[in-house]
Amino acid sequence: MTRRFYIETLGCPKNQVDSDKLAGSMVADGLVPTDDAAAADVVVVNTCAFIEDARRESIDTILALDRQRSTGAKLVVTGCMAERYGAELAEALPEADQVSGFGVPVSLGVKPAVPTLDLLNLPRPKSARPWAYVKIAEGCDRTCGFCAIPSFRGPQRSRDIEAILDEVDELEVREIVLVAQDLASYGKDRPGDLGAGSIVRLVRQVSARVDWTRLLYLYPSDLTDELVDAICDTGVAYFDLSLQHVSKPLLRRMRRWGDGGRFLRRIADIRRREPAAAFRSNFIVGYPGETEADHDELLRFVEAADLDWCGFFAYSAEDGTHAAALDRQVDASLTAERLAELRAMQDEITLRRRDELIGAEATVLVDQPGEARSTREAPEIDGVIEVPDHLAVGQFHQVRIVDALGPDLVADVR
Repeated sequence: MTRRFYIETLGCPKNQVDSDKLAGSMVADGLVPTDDAAAADVVVVNTCAFIEDARRESIDTILALDRQRSTGAKLVVTGCMAERYGAELAEALPEADQVSGFGVPVSLGVKPAVPTLDLLNLPRPKSARPWAYVKIAEGCDRTCGFCAIPSFRGPQRSRDIEAILDEVDELEVREIVLVAQDLASYGKDRPGDLGAGSIVRLVRQVSARVDWTRLLYLYPSDLTDELVDAICDTGVAYFDLSLQHVSKPLLRRMRRWGDGGRFLRRIADIRRREPAAAFRSNFIVGYPGETEADHDELLRFVEAADLDWCGFFAYSAEDGTHAAALDRQVDASLTAERLAELRAMQDEITLRRRDELIGAEATVLVDQPGEARSTREAPEIDGVIEVPDHLAVGQFHQVRIVDALGPDLVADVR
């Protein structure tokens, strides 16, 4: 009898890569995928543990799928929560038949202890979409004050370039989105055969294989001129900069590099090189010690930077992090006020920048009937471009932008 599996993925694109590789290993074991959790023999939840809201969503999803699964089906919990909390999570969730760390092959047997195994080089099925995420490294060597990820993902471990290129070839897609916890540091952990700056060589080699190469999560101190040139040369001048804040004193409390002035100068330099470059960033609001002056500085930066896309997130205290023990915690209601102010400002900027594209011509990749993206939109996190339904999926088309609907655009064929 054919056994079926269902995977629910929560969290960031890196988790999606992990799920794809889990799916590949399960297919290799003879299981077949299903989109219906109730029809599956194995239901897998790939959890996120980055902040409290993510953990709550993971628990809610586990319990919901427990109610949906059929009699006799196995419920498996994997991903960041499984790795971070292990046996504690298994004890707290008797609904789960298995709690496994990263990359542990899903079994239908008894509950094992919580082991760990990297997913980096497990097999992966060909992408069902014209684009795919590819993870180039696992873990992180940074000590950002708010982040617990290195404590359970471990130190940075960069993959071999050859393994990455083989995966790119096997996916057979038009766009590759490179992801890692600290993308620009790729190779630093392997000074003997890779070394600092290897991301430039990798980007150029991936770009030689696919039409579009996009990078997500760039730490600003490692955005060298060589990397900027390599990104622009791919034809996808999209810069996702991990800034987190702009107040220098607050950034130092975050154990982060930089300040608003440096960030603005770097953005301006990139725009001089490539006026059509698109920018995305994320910021933490309400980090311990954030003053009204810090908040005002961030508001001024957001207005001056004129970024295409921007996310703002309330600080979440994480056990074991530097920030959890800091003084001057910011009241939740004040954080909410600051978030609302920042989001309102950025919404206006994003809408204006989208309106400015009306009348422009663009090359788009059609992801599904009636929906496409240009180089300005990263999959799943930015707006989309509505296009005529007859445009072939997985192909590039030349279109003209005729309208803007909030963050989304409407286009017609030239």
